[in-house]
Amino acid sequence: MSAKKIGSLGSIGNSISIAGRESSLALCAEKVSVHKSGIEFCSPTPFNEWSEMTVSLQSPMDGSRISCHGVVVACAGNKHSGYHVSMLFTSLTPTAEKQLGAMARSEFGTGR
Repeated sequence: MSAKKIGSLGSIGNSISIAGRESSLALCAEKVSVHKSGIEFCSPTPFNEWSEMTVSLQSPMDGSRISCHGVVVACAGNKHSGYHVSMLFTSLTPTAEKQLGAMARSEFGTGR
């Protein structure tokens, strides 16, 4: 597996930069869903399933940053309509779990 790093996910209304060895993306925050154990986003380019990645999230609530390691578990779509990417976080610290849970329950996440 190759490791990639996804850049900073800004607060609501900001653009989101995602960068890896093989690709770089700029997404709007509306195309990202945060879960307590992972993240989903729409991408114009595909990501290889089972790729290891590092994501840096910035909380829209207090501006704190969370760094999470994970694996792409699904990438479906095509070059015409885009790709829906799902990533599962691994090895979360208790603090990161708590922060992600709060983000998932906020307007930034899916637990609205």
